[in-house]
Amino acid sequence: MSEIKNPWRTLKSKQIYENDWIVLSEHQVINPNGNKGIYGKVSFKNIAIGIIPLDQNRDTWLVGQYRYTLDEYSWEIPMGGGLLSIDPEVSAKKELLEETGIIANKWTRILKIHTSNSVTDEVGFVFLAEDLLQSNPEYEDTEKIEIMKLPFKKAYEMVLNNKITDSISIAGILKLGKILDL
Repeated sequence: MSEIKNPWRTLKSKQIYENDWIVLSEHQVINPNGNKGIYGKVSFKNIAIGIIPLDQNRDTWLVGQYRYTLDEYSWEIPMGGGLLSIDPEVSAKKELLEETGIIANKWTRILKIHTSNSVTDEVGFVFLAEDLLQSNPEYEDTEKIEIMKLPFKKAYEMVLNNKITDSISIAGILKLGKILDL
C-alpha cells in the first residue's frame, strides 16, 4: 500500500478555548480541492477508556448516568478519561474500580477507536476485564451512577435495539460480541 499524503494545508491556527479537559482550536486551511476554508478541532487532554467486565457466566456490568451534554440518561460500559502520560490499562483499572467496584486480574485490549474524527482527535481504547473480584465503587463527585449486572448477550441486544447509544460502548460491545461469536 502506498503512503497517503495529507491533502490539507494549514495556513493559520489559533486556540479559541481551553479548560481542564479540552482545547478548542480554529484552523484556516486550504482544503483538498484547493479552496480556502475553516476547520474547528477539539483536542482532549485525556484518552477515552472503556471497559467491559465479563465474569465466568458471561455476565457484564453497565453503568447508567444522566449525561449533561445530551440532556438524556445513558447506559454505558464503565468508562472515563485516562491521562495521556499514563498507560491506558492502568487508567482502565482505575475506572473499573471507581465506577463498579470491580477489580480484574486479566486484561485484554480489544479495540482502538477515534470517537468523532470529523471534529476531534480523541482516541479511545476498550478493554475486556476478566477474572473479577467485587469491591466497593469509588465514585467521583461528578458522578451519580446506577450499576446494572446482566448477561452480556442482553447488553449486546441493548445495542441492537438502540438502548445503548454511546459510541464507545456500542463499538466495544459489538467487537466483544464478534469475539464471543454471538
